[in-house]
Amino acid sequence: MGRPRKIMTRKFLSDEEVANMEGTWIDDSFIKIPVVTTNTDVYYIDENGIERILLKFRKECISQNLVSTGWHSYKNLAKPSRGRGASAGPIDTEGTYWKKRKIVNTNKWSTGYLKSDGEVSKMKVNNQVASNPIGFYESSKNFCKLPCRLTHFTRTNYDNYTDGLPFIQKIDSMFQKLIPDSHGLQLERANQKAHLKIPGTAFSTITINRNFRTALHRDAGDFKGGFGNLTVIRRGKYHGGYTVFPQFGVAVDVGSCDFLAMDVHQWHSNTPIYETEEDKKFNETLEPAFKDNPEVGTVGIYEKYTRLTFVCYLREKIAKCPDDIDERFLTKSGHSKIKDPVEVI
Repeated sequence: MGRPRKIMTRKFLSDEEVANMEGTWIDDSFIKIPVVTTNTDVYYIDENGIERILLKFRKECISQNLVSTGWHSYKNLAKPSRGRGASAGPIDTEGTYWKKRKIVNTNKWSTGYLKSDGEVSKMKVNNQVASNPIGFYESSKNFCKLPCRLTHFTRTNYDNYTDGLPFIQKIDSMFQKLIPDSHGLQLERANQKAHLKIPGTAFSTITINRNFRTALHRDAGDFKGGFGNLTVIRRGKYHGGYTVFPQFGVAVDVGSCDFLAMDVHQWHSNTPIYETEEDKKFNETLEPAFKDNPEVGTVGIYEKYTRLTFVCYLREKIAKCPDDIDERFLTKSGHSKIKDPVEVI
């Protein structure tokens, strides 16, 4: 396929300008370079004059068989969540979910609400989106005070989790191939807590998103010496949904079988996802893939098309987990009725 093209970009927005846009929607007007659709490496020069990798994209490098494995194993694991912070966007007071509730103390992408007893909620939450972590997670000091563990939906869908591992392991192999230094550092760290590592990878955790257009944010909680790893499974037809770095004017159109290694500590987002009339006609012919209750109001999940994204990473605080953990929290049968705060808030 030949060597990938190399793009050198620069900052089109200052650090202060882009930080002030946190939690807002980003559209195509921020794209200054033609959207990346072929094998491409993108670099920039930092404030110290050092060339840095922003992203590496490879087209159709994951087999259709592995993509099918990922779809059948994980398509139902992007569960509703109200804990995605700035990435969930400004509180949509006119959306189905919030129109049913009395919200109070709203501030940008977070809000409190009145409970059924009339009291104000103790926690502030975000727009409800289909986004859920599987794999391992560090201890939670709040709410249930859970230890380091397999997440709830991993335990309750354990067979699907293990069936899909070849798909995740392929993502890891692309990470190793394209960003070997970061992969080596991350694998070394992950191996320190091998009982909390996804087998055959340098990852502890995978966040699965369904039709979730993220607002401007930077990833938090992941290993700082690593790199972000993104792949997408598309079903049906749609346009947009580019992964965009507005500060650098760069966007990538990631589709099924593609892989994107990206610096998730830079500000990033998605452009709008939309259907043309031709897309709508095609999508109407699709057999339903999900059983959704439209009254819930989770953003994006009632579309005919599906954009399923997988973000694979190592949780930074996994390194602080003990070596000896109650096996009940690491197996499919253990404490399956106790749900993780990150999954149910």
